[in-house]
Amino acid sequence: MVIVGQQMHDSFAEAMDDVAVCVLSRSDVQQRLLADPRIAARISETLGRRLAQIEQRLSDAVFKSVPERIAGTLVVMAGRRPLARSLQVHLTHEQLAALAGTSRETTTKVLGELADQGLIALGRGRITILDAVRLAELGGD
Repeated sequence: MVIVGQQMHDSFAEAMDDVAVCVLSRSDVQQRLLADPRIAARISETLGRRLAQIEQRLSDAVFKSVPERIAGTLVVMAGRRPLARSLQVHLTHEQLAALAGTSRETTTKVLGELADQGLIALGRGRITILDAVRLAELGGD
């Protein structure tokens, strides 16, 4: 990110799945970008995707209600996992709140309402999506 002018001093990430981390110096990254244009193209694609995601999150924060944001976040997170018998999202209320841009208390309240409507079932550290179609509709998809 330093290559494209972003400051990293206040940035952090938390892996939600197993990951491998590779750290390169600025000069190593520049050398690889110049050596293989395919790497530069992939980085451009990744940056474009990230910009679109950030624009969508900003738009959601401004124009969507908290229940819509939480429902949309659940749908997005479930979409990243292989489909099984039921769609499970392994997140705590606090993690979901951070992703949806709201408080844990508000998230817990909204999740209870979604469970009462039969859209989800709550478990310890996981949320099972029971009606993905209705949840996606609520999330604005």
